[in-house]
Amino acid sequence: MPHRIRVWDLPTRLFHWSLVACVAGLVATGYRGGAAMEWHARIGYAALTLLLFRLVWGFAGGHWSRFASFVRGPGQIAAYLRGDLRPDGILGHNPLGALSVLAMLAFLLAQVATGLVGDDEISFTGPLNRFVSSATGLAATWYHKRVGQWVIVTLVALHVAAVLFYLWKRGENLVRPMVQGDKDVGGGTMVASRDDWRSRATALLVLLCCAAAVATLVQIGR
Repeated sequence: MPHRIRVWDLPTRLFHWSLVACVAGLVATGYRGGAAMEWHARIGYAALTLLLFRLVWGFAGGHWSRFASFVRGPGQIAAYLRGDLRPDGILGHNPLGALSVLAMLAFLLAQVATGLVGDDEISFTGPLNRFVSSATGLAATWYHKRVGQWVIVTLVALHVAAVLFYLWKRGENLVRPMVQGDKDVGGGTMVASRDDWRSRATALLVLLCCAAAVATLVQIGR
């Protein structure tokens, strides 16, 4: 009998949609430039806080939010492409989706890092720019503007395309579970993600620690 199981805990869902908002805000303020760059920096700090939180939550979060539950080796990726992977191997992120998640986290971290040390010589200088050479700051800015942003736009476009593909071609709505947290699954016993008040309180504590770490980092630069 089909039954419903908690896949995405509330902290993971809030992280996901908060990061979506941050990326949209960064794009808008980055292209506007000028006085908007102050908000660009603030949103960037928020994005860094979220990314650090996700790294920690990848080890301490609900079962399907943990890296160990969805990061797969080449053999399992090949099995997924052949259609041989067991259902419990794709209840959360499937192997290809896992690669997308890791790529997004890596390039967003690189984008934030280059923003922290960058200097566009016009309207923005990162708070940690004084700790690097002028050449390094300019190179970071070049990457930030010419490479990183386009990689992230491409990854976002691929992510949206994948969601639409699963919806239209396979009849699977990937957005609903990221809103509601649950998925309807067939028979068999599958592990549900823990999502009670204790885990949510832990997530809040982790988030506050990450925010404090980012604030300290920015303050050191100033």
